[in-house]
Amino acid sequence: MIRVTVFKENNKITAFEISGHAESGPYGYDLVCAGASAVSIGSINAVMELCKAELEIKQRDDGGYLHVTIPDSINSEVMGKIQLLFEGMLISLKSIEKEYSQFIKIKSK
Repeated sequence: MIRVTVFKENNKITAFEISGHAESGPYGYDLVCAGASAVSIGSINAVMELCKAELEIKQRDDGGYLHVTIPDSINSEVMGKIQLLFEGMLISLKSIEKEYSQFIKIKSK
């Protein structure tokens, strides 16, 4: 099971954590895992490239864990862009959850 936790403060995403494995198919053919990975890594790359923002990223070398924090030092204009990109990521992850709820769960804190 992939567990996605989105941390919010004042209705703004401050961090998110993705952990676990979907195990919806054999290694290398797990579409849920591939989808969640592509959406999350793609969103991080978009923030870093388009917003020129450095995020605090923690991950395990063996996979199965990703924690991303938006630093407090980000100015409000850039923060608005980051929010838009990460809200888009969340919509995509929720689309995956809607179709494959036995393999991925999303919650907000």
